[in-house]
Amino acid sequence: MATLPTDDRAALPPNTTVDAAPAAGPGALEAEVLSPVDRVSEMLFGLLMALTFTGAVSVAESGNAAIRTMFIAALGCNLAWGLVDAVMHLVRTITERGRLITLVRSVQGAADEQTGRSLVAESLSRVAAGLVSTAEVEAVRARVVALRSLPTRPHLGWRDVLMALQIFLIVVVSTFPVVLPFLMMQDVTLAQNVSRAIALTMLFLGGLALGRYAGYGSWRVGLLMAALGTALIVAINALGG
Repeated sequence: MATLPTDDRAALPPNTTVDAAPAAGPGALEAEVLSPVDRVSEMLFGLLMALTFTGAVSVAESGNAAIRTMFIAALGCNLAWGLVDAVMHLVRTITERGRLITLVRSVQGAADEQTGRSLVAESLSRVAAGLVSTAEVEAVRARVVALRSLPTRPHLGWRDVLMALQIFLIVVVSTFPVVLPFLMMQDVTLAQNVSRAIALTMLFLGGLALGRYAGYGSWRVGLLMAALGTALIVAINALGG
């Protein structure tokens, strides 16, 4: 079973195989979980969407009705965008799988070995292309040519749906930490300050996770994300969001 790369030029890394996968149809390329980058990105997206609503609450408009309206609006917005993100994940997944099937067919139907190697080399990411030799590219081409269980069309499976559901839930759940202070506190100014502190903490933790995943400066990336979040919160308030 192969994992579909996110780089649009990395459709066929050297260890790619196309196997039958009953859960998602023959030839489906599946990933077990979202990458840390995807998870953090979706969390930050949902968080910043929620902040556009909490930033619009003013002391003059404080009251149960106003807070309830803000909560419903923030939740509704993130429900909608979580759904859009989840559906687009499925569209992107099946499109990439179709692209990979097309690439495999092109390599198998190449006029000569050199043409096949060129197709394989062009499919590699910039990083992979700089690390593999001509012999290794030829080895990949030979394995692709030898494939016999190529599906006729790309398929989606239950694990793809579960990943889309994970995206949806991350975006939606990110709403609650920054909105709950308004539901739990009578003082709107205090609730705004607590909400912003929670948002900055989430931004810092998201940056920390990204830094660790990248393998460098996790604390610096965390602080950078917190600073970026501060700038975005100021911009949101300045724009009346």
